[in-house]
Amino acid sequence: MTSIELYTKGTKVWIPHPEEVWVGAELLENYVPTKKSLQIRTDDSQSKTLAIASENDLPFLRNPAILIGENDLTSLSYLHEPAVLYNLQVRFCQNRYIYTYCGIVLVAINPYDELPIYDMDTICTYRGQPMGDLDPHIFAVAEDAYTQMEREQRDQSIIVSGESGAGKTVSAKYTMRYFATVGSNATTETHIERKVLASSPIMEAIGNAKTTRNDNSSRFGKFIELQFNKQNQISGASMRTYLLEKSRVVFQAPDERNYHIFYQLCAARKSLPYLELDDCTKFFYLIQGGNPYVDGVDDFKAYEETLNALNLLGFKEDEITNVFKIVAGILHLGNIEFRECMIQQENEQDQEGCGIQKNDKHLKHLGNLLGVDTAALQQWLCIKKIVSMREVFMKPMSIQQAVMSRDALAKHIYSELFNWIVVIINKALESDVPRHKCIGVLDIYGFETFEINSFEQFCINYANEKLQQQFNMHVFKLEQEEYIREEIEWKMIDFYDNQPCIDLIEAKLGILDLLDEECRMPKGSDASWTEKLYSKCVKYSHFGKARFGTTAFIINHFADKVQYESSGFLEKNRDTVIEEQINVIKNGSNPLLQRVFGVEVEKLGPSKSGTKLKIISAKQTATPAKSHKKTVGSQFRDSLNMLMSTLNATTPHYVRCIKPNDTKTSFDFNQKRAVEQLRACGVLETIRISSAGFPSRWSYQDFFYRYRVLCKFKDINRNDMKITCRNILTMYIKNEDMYQYGKTKIFFRAGQVAYLEKLRAEKLRKCCIIMQSTVRAFVWRKKYLRITNSIYNIQRYARGYLARRLADKLRRNRAAITIQRYVRGWVKWSQYNKKKMLMINIQRYARGYLARKRFMAMKYNAMALVIQRYARGYLARRSMLKRKRQIILCQATIRRFIARRRYKRMRIEARSIEHVKKLNKGLENKIFMLQQKIEDLNVFKEESHKAQNEISDLKARMLTFKAMEVEIKNLKSLIIKKNDSIRDLETSVKREQEEKMDLVHEQEKYQKEIDEERNHWDEETSKLRKELDNINEVLRTSEQGTEEKIKVRLEEEKLLLQKQQDNETDAYQRLLEEYHQLETHCENLQGQLHDMNRSSHIRNGHDMNSLTIEQSSEFPDHGYGSVRSTSSNNSHVKLENIEWKTDSDTNNGEGVPEGPERTPSSSSSSENTKFEANKVDVALVLKLQHKLAEVEREKGRLQKRLDDLELSPRTESAEKSFCDSIKISEMELSNSNLKSQLMELRSALDDDSGGKNQLSIQLRNLQVELDRKSEEIIQLKSVLSNQTNNLKSLVSSKSRTGEYINEDGELALAYETQKTINKQLELELQDEKVKYKAHEKEYKLEIDKLREDNERQQKILSSNLQTTPQSQTEAFMQLEITRLTAENLQLVDNNDLLSDQLRKLKKQLKLLHRRLKELGIDLDDTVKDDIIISGTSAVATKHSRSMPSIKKKDTGFAGMFAYKEGAEPAIVRALILDLKPRTAVTLLPCLPAYILFMCVRHTDYTDNEEKVRLLLSQFAKAVKKVIRRRQEDIETKALWLSNTLRLIHCMKQYSGDKDYRAMNTEKQNEQRLRNFDLSEYRQMICDMGVFIYQVLVEQMKERIQPLIVPAILEHEEIQGLTGGKPGFRKRATSVAESPVVETVKPTTALLQELSSKHKILTFYAVDPDVISQIFKQIYYFICASSLNNLLLRKELCHWSKGFQIRHNISHFEMWTREKHLDEAPIQAALQPIIQAAQLLQARKHEEDVDSVCDMCSALTAMQICKILSLYTPVDEFEQRVSPTFIRNVKAKLGTRDPDGDNQSLLMDIKYRYTIRFPFNPSDIHLEDIDIPAAIDLPMLEKL
Repeated sequence: MTSIELYTKGTKVWIPHPEEVWVGAELLENYVPTKKSLQIRTDDSQSKTLAIASENDLPFLRNPAILIGENDLTSLSYLHEPAVLYNLQVRFCQNRYIYTYCGIVLVAINPYDELPIYDMDTICTYRGQPMGDLDPHIFAVAEDAYTQMEREQRDQSIIVSGESGAGKTVSAKYTMRYFATVGSNATTETHIERKVLASSPIMEAIGNAKTTRNDNSSRFGKFIELQFNKQNQISGASMRTYLLEKSRVVFQAPDERNYHIFYQLCAARKSLPYLELDDCTKFFYLIQGGNPYVDGVDDFKAYEETLNALNLLGFKEDEITNVFKIVAGILHLGNIEFRECMIQQENEQDQEGCGIQKNDKHLKHLGNLLGVDTAALQQWLCIKKIVSMREVFMKPMSIQQAVMSRDALAKHIYSELFNWIVVIINKALESDVPRHKCIGVLDIYGFETFEINSFEQFCINYANEKLQQQFNMHVFKLEQEEYIREEIEWKMIDFYDNQPCIDLIEAKLGILDLLDEECRMPKGSDASWTEKLYSKCVKYSHFGKARFGTTAFIINHFADKVQYESSGFLEKNRDTVIEEQINVIKNGSNPLLQRVFGVEVEKLGPSKSGTKLKIISAKQTATPAKSHKKTVGSQFRDSLNMLMSTLNATTPHYVRCIKPNDTKTSFDFNQKRAVEQLRACGVLETIRISSAGFPSRWSYQDFFYRYRVLCKFKDINRNDMKITCRNILTMYIKNEDMYQYGKTKIFFRAGQVAYLEKLRAEKLRKCCIIMQSTVRAFVWRKKYLRITNSIYNIQRYARGYLARRLADKLRRNRAAITIQRYVRGWVKWSQYNKKKMLMINIQRYARGYLARKRFMAMKYNAMALVIQRYARGYLARRSMLKRKRQIILCQATIRRFIARRRYKRMRIEARSIEHVKKLNKGLENKIFMLQQKIEDLNVFKEESHKAQNEISDLKARMLTFKAMEVEIKNLKSLIIKKNDSIRDLETSVKREQEEKMDLVHEQEKYQKEIDEERNHWDEETSKLRKELDNINEVLRTSEQGTEEKIKVRLEEEKLLLQKQQDNETDAYQRLLEEYHQLETHCENLQGQLHDMNRSSHIRNGHDMNSLTIEQSSEFPDHGYGSVRSTSSNNSHVKLENIEWKTDSDTNNGEGVPEGPERTPSSSSSSENTKFEANKVDVALVLKLQHKLAEVEREKGRLQKRLDDLELSPRTESAEKSFCDSIKISEMELSNSNLKSQLMELRSALDDDSGGKNQLSIQLRNLQVELDRKSEEIIQLKSVLSNQTNNLKSLVSSKSRTGEYINEDGELALAYETQKTINKQLELELQDEKVKYKAHEKEYKLEIDKLREDNERQQKILSSNLQTTPQSQTEAFMQLEITRLTAENLQLVDNNDLLSDQLRKLKKQLKLLHRRLKELGIDLDDTVKDDIIISGTSAVATKHSRSMPSIKKKDTGFAGMFAYKEGAEPAIVRALILDLKPRTAVTLLPCLPAYILFMCVRHTDYTDNEEKVRLLLSQFAKAVKKVIRRRQEDIETKALWLSNTLRLIHCMKQYSGDKDYRAMNTEKQNEQRLRNFDLSEYRQMICDMGVFIYQVLVEQMKERIQPLIVPAILEHEEIQGLTGGKPGFRKRATSVAESPVVETVKPTTALLQELSSKHKILTFYAVDPDVISQIFKQIYYFICASSLNNLLLRKELCHWSKGFQIRHNISHFEMWTREKHLDEAPIQAALQPIIQAAQLLQARKHEEDVDSVCDMCSALTAMQICKILSLYTPVDEFEQRVSPTFIRNVKAKLGTRDPDGDNQSLLMDIKYRYTIRFPFNPSDIHLEDIDIPAAIDLPMLEKL
C-alpha cells in the first residue's frame, strides 16, 4: 500500500495558510497521477483547487482521530509539521496539557497561569514510575534521570532550552525541586536543597532582565550540577555560568530594562540611605528602555527576597553591603556627565577634550561607595595614556570616547562582581561529602533572531548549533539502538548534520578565527573583518552575503537564516578597558573590590562564565603578553567545548520550552510563533529522524485487539499472536517493506497505521449498514402494524358505539325485571339468612356438646392407658426380678458342682510325685523374687502409712471445717443483726447531725446576713451623710449649674471606665494576635521538623516507601444518611393524634376520622363488613391513653435504671464473684470425691495385697489429679481475695469463733457460694412463676376478648336487620375506628415486646463484648453501635410497614440535627473545608452556623459533653485551617467571620440567660440549652472571630495601601488648583504603581475597592455593627498612612493642598453615609487628617493660637508643630508661619498635655481599635432549617 492510494475522496489533509500556518481540508475527488489539480474544501467550507505538479506537491495527510491528542508525538502515524502542531494545540488548548513527549524530548508550553500540578502528591506519584507510563511531566524527566543515575551509576544531565519567556527557568526550578525532594536527607535538607533553591532569586536579580518578550529573561546561561553521594542523596552543588550579557548594563533596547538588582536597590533606597540612591528614573543606565517598571512586579518585595537569599547562602553583612555599594556605584558612574573643555598641558599646546565638574555629586558618591580616589578617577575617565618607544603621551578623550571608556569600566566591574557572586554561591553549595555521581541541569538561552543581531546573538546561536548537533547524534543513536534491540532490518538513517555550520564558525579560518585575527590587527575594523569573511568563508554553503550593504553577513543555522550586523563585533570581542582605570579601582579602600580584582584564585576557571578582558597597558614590556590573552569569542568557544565534553560524558535528557504567544495570555496558542520555536529547538528534526524509519510501533497484543475485525476467525491463533498479526498484514499490506516484525513489536512505516485505520473503518461501516437495514426494516414493520391496528381500532369503536346504543335500549327494558328479581331475592335471602343463623346456632351448641362429650371420652381413655402402662410395667419388672433370682440360683449351683469336681482333681495331682517335682522346680528363683517383692511391699507400706497419716489429717481438717461452718452460720446471723442495728444507729445519728448542721448553718447564715445588712446600712448611712454634706457644701458654694456638673462628672467617670475596659480588651486582643502568630509560627516549625524527620529516612531507588511526604489526614465519612419521614420518627400513631368528627344528626354520636387512608389491613377488613352498635367513650379512651403514656415513661425510667444497675461495675464484680464461687464449690466437691476415692483405695490395698502394683499406679495418678485440682483452687482463691478480707478480719479478731476459721476462709466461701446458689435458684423459680402467671393472664384476656367479640357480632347481626343504610355506614365507620384503635394498641404492645427483646439483646451483646475484652479481643465501638442502630432501624421499618393508615398531624421538628459519635470530622469537612464561598452565598445566610448550633443542641439534649467538645474544637481548627489555606481569598474570611459571629449569637440567644431571652419568641425560649453552659466555648469562638477579623483587616489594608496616598494626598479634582511651586518634586511613582491609575481616578479607585469589600461583607451577612468596626479600622489606616506621608512631604504642606485633601476626604464621608454605616465613630477615625487639612487652611496669626489649638484636638503637639514648620506658601501673597506663632502654639499645647505622654510624631499604622461583637439575635426558626443538596451532610438527621 503506497501513500498515493490514500488520497481518495473524503480524505482529511493539511494545506498551508498565511496566518494560521496550516488549516484542515477534505478532498472532494480521488487523486489521479495524470491530473495536475486537486479539488478540496477547507474546514471553514471554502472550496479550493490545489496545483499538483508531482507527488511531492500532494498535501500532508491528517492523522486518524484515534491518534489526535497523543502523549508522544512520535506515535503519530503521519509525522510532519502540521500533525505535530495540531497535536500540541489540541493538548494545550482543549485538554489543558502543557507537557508532551516527542521521543526523548519533553515539549513544555508555557501556560502563563498557575497550575496545581507541582505539589508533593504529584512528586510522590511520579516517583518510581518509568517515563511514559504516566502523563508527560517535568517530574517524569527528572525521575528518569534520577532512576538512570541509580540504576546505571552514570552521570545525567537535563538540558532545558527555549527562547526568552518560554519557561526555561521555571522548568529548571521544578526539576531541582524534584531532586531536592527525592534526594534529600535530614542532615542536608536545610543546607543544600534550600540553598540550591535560594540561589535562584540571587541569580535572577543579577542576571535576569526585562526584554520585549519576557519580563524575567535570563541573560546568561547556567549549568547547575547537583552532586549525590553513594546513597543517592544530595551532598553538594555547583554552578557554571556562560556569556553574561554585559552590554545590558550600559544600554537597553526600547521597552527593555537593565538587570533587576538595580531597580530593587532603587526601590529600597529608603532602607539603604548610605547608597545615596534616588528613583530609578533618575539614572541613565536605567531609563534607556523607556519603561523602568514591570506590571505586577514589586521591586521592593523582590529586594527583600534577594536579601533573604543572600543571608541564607552565607553572605556576610559587610559583603552584602559592599555588593550593594558596588551596584549603586555603577549607577552613579553612569550618571557622571562629560562636558567639552580645553585641556591645558605643560609645555604643550592646549587640546580639545572633555572633563567632569568638580562638584559632580555622582562622582562624589561613587568615590564614597567604592572608596577610590575621585581625582584620579576623574582624570583617567577623561584622559588616556599612549606609550610610544621613547615617551608617554597623555591624550584627552572626546566625549564619545570618554563615555565608551566609562561604559567599558561599568561593564567590567559588573562582570567581575557577577563572577565573584557565583564563586561565593559555589562555596556555599560545597560539601565535605565526596561526590559520587551528579545530575546537571542546563538552563541556557534558545535560538535568537532579532531585527538587528549582534555579537551576543551570534554566540547564543553558535551554542545552540553545538547543542543541536549533540542532540541529533543522541536521537539518532537511540533510534538505531531500538532497531537493534528488536532485531529488525534497517538502513542507515540520514539526518541533518550541523557540523558544516559549526566548522564555518569555529574551524581554522572560520568566523571566530578571522575575528580574533582582526582583533589583533592594530587598525582592525568591523568593515575589514566583513571583507575577510566575504573572501574566506564564501566556500561554506551555510555562509552568505547580505542582500543590501557590506556590513552584514548571513549564516544558515539549523533553525533559520540569521543576518548579523558586524558593527561592534570587534569591540565586544576585545572587551577592552583602560588599565589606569582598573588600577584606580584596585587601589580603592573597598575590600570587596580588592578581592574581586586582586585575588586570582577566586576567579572562575574556563568552565565558568565571564570573560578575561584585554587591558591597554602603557608599558612596552606588556605588549608580547597582550597577544596571548584570549578574546571573548575564544573564551566562549573553550567554555562551550568543555560544556559539550561534560554533556557527552553524561546521559542527556531534553526539555524544550515553547512560548505559545507574545501577549502572555493563558492557554492561547499562536501557531505561527509555535512553529518558529519548534523549528528552532529541534523538535521537528526529531520527528524527521523518527519518520525516516519506522515511527509507528504496536505490540502484538494491542495490534490484534485493535484490528481483529480485519481477520477471519480461522486466521486467529491465540497461542501465538505474532502469527495472527502476520495473517492480517499479509492480507492487506502487500509491500513487506512497509513493516517489520520485531521481538515484541510491529514497526510500521509512516502512513500504514492510517491505512489500517481506514480499512477498519470501512469494515465497521459495512457492518453498521447491515445492522441499520435490519433495524430500519423492523421499525417500518412496527409502524405498518401500528397503522393497521389504528384502523382496526377505529372500526371497532364505531361498531361498538352502534352496538352500545342498541344494548342500552335492551338494558332499559330489562332493568325493571332485574330490579323486581333482586328485591324479591333480597326478601327471600333475608328470611333464609335468619333461618340459617338459627340453624347454625343450634348446630353450634349441638356440636359443642358432642365435642365436649367426645373429649371426655378421649380423656378417660388416655387416663386408662396411663394406668395400664404403669401396671403392666410393674408386673413386667416383678417378673424379671423373679426370673433373675432363679437364674442366679441355677448358676451358683452349677458353679459349685464344677468347683467341687475340680477340687477333687487337684487333690489327686497334689499327692503325686511329679507334681512335687514341678513345685520344687525353680524354687530358689521364686524365693529371690519373693524377697525382692517383700522389700518393694515394705517401701510401699511406708508410703501408704504416710498417705494414711495425711488422710487422717485431712479428716481432722474436714471436721474442723464443719465446726467452723456451724460457727460461721451463727456469726452471719449475729453480723446481720449487728449490721442492722448499726445501720439504724448510723441513720439516726446522721439525721440528727444533718438537722443540727442545718440549724447551725441557718443560724450562721442569718447572723451573716444580719451583719452584712448592718454593715451595708452603716455604709449607706455614711455615704448618704457624706453626700448630704457635699450637697450642702455645693449648695452653699454654688447653686447654679449643679446638674450640668454632675452629668459631666458622670460622663468623665463613664469614659474613664470605658477607656480602662478598652485598654484591657485591647491588651487581650493583642495577646490573642500574638498567640495566633506564635501558633502559626509553631505550625510552620512543626512542618519543618516533620520535613526534616521525613527526609531522615534513607532512600532506596527501588522502594517508593523511602519518600515520605506529609498528607492531609482525611476524616472518615461513614455516609449514614437521614431521611425526613414521619413513619421513621414515630413508632406508632397515638390515639390523641386522631381527628374525631362528631355528627350531630346521628343518635349514636360516632366519630369519623377525616380522610382515612386505605391500607391492606383496612381493605381486607372491609371485605368482611362488621358493625358495632355500642357507643365509644372517647374521653375515657383519651384518659386511658394518657395514663398508659405515663406508665410507659415510668417503665422506661425504671428499665433504664435497671439496665444501668445491671451493667454497672459493681454488678459485674458480683457476677464474677458468683461464677468464681461456683467454680470453687465444684472444685472442692471434686476434691472431696478424690479424697473419698483415696480412702477406698487405701482400704482395698490393706485388704488385698495381690493387686498392690496396680493400685499403687492408680494412687499415683489420683495424687497427681489431686495436686492439679489444688493448684486450680489456689488460683481461684487469688481471684476472690477481695471476698476473703472480711473473713480475715474475723480471724484476726480475738473472738471465740475466729479460732475455728482457717486462714484461707474456704468454709466461708463455700457457705457463701451455697447461699448464692440458693438465692439464684429461688429467683429463677420466681421468674418462672411470674411468667406462668403472665401467660395465664394473657390467655384469660384473649378468651374474654374473643367472647366479647362474639357477643358484639351477634348484637350487630340482630340490629342489622332493623337499621337503615345510613346508620349501617356510620356503624361501619365506628367499627373501623374501634378496630384500628385496637390494632394500634396491639402494635404498641408488639413494639414494647420488641423493645424488651432489643434490650435483652443489647445486654447480651455487652456481656459478650466484655468477655471478648477479657479474652484479649477488643472490638471497635463503632461496629457495636452500627449493629444496634441497624437493629433498631430494622425493627422500626418492620413496624412501620404494618402501621394502620391513620393520618398523623404534623407536629413539626425540634430544631436539632442528630449525628453519630465519630462523625465530627466528616461534618466539619463537608461544612467548612469543602464549602466554597460562591456556593455559600447562594444558601441561607450563615447556614453553616445554624447547622452547627443545631448539632450542638442535640448534644445538649443527649447530655453528651464529649461530643460537643469534639465538635466545637474541630470547628475552630477547621476554620483556622481554611483561613490560612485561602489567605488571599477575602470572601472566605467574610464567610467564616459571619458564621462565627452567628454561632456566638446563637449560643447567647439560646443560652437561657435573661439578658438574651427578651427578644426571643416563646418557641425559641423553649429551645434553649438545658444541660450545657457554653460560656467558655463562646469565648474560644469569640477569640477565633477576633482572629478572622484581624486577618481580614490586614488583607484589606494590603489591598488599599498603594491607593491611599494618590487618592487622599495627590489626587486633584481640578487640575492646577494646588498651583504647585516650580521645582517641587512630583511623586509619579506612587500613582503609577496603582493598576487603575490610567483609566480610573485614584479616589474613585479607592472607593471602588472599599465598595467591593463592603459588598462582599454584606453578601455574606456580616453583622452591620462589625462592618462598621471594620471600616472604622480601615479609615484609621487611611488616615494614619496619609497623615504620616503628609508629615514627611514638604511640598504638600500649603493652603491649596489642604483644600484639596479636605475635598478628597469628603468623598469618603459621603460614601459612609451612602452605605448606612455607623457614621460618627468612622468619621472620628478620619479626624487627624481632617484637622491637618484644616490646619493648612487656617489663619496663622498671633491671635489665632487658641483657635488653632482647639481645632487640632486629635493631633499631637509634635504633629501640629511639624505641619506648621513644613508649611510653605506657593504664592507670593501668602505669608510664612512665624517662629513666634509656632512657639506660642507649642506652649499652649504644653498645657493640654503637661505630662507629655502623647508626643509621637507619626501615627501608629498598626494600631487597632478594640473589637466588640454586639449581640444580634436571629429571627430564623431552627425547625424551619433544612440541609440543602449543595452541602453533603448525609450523616445528619433532622429531629
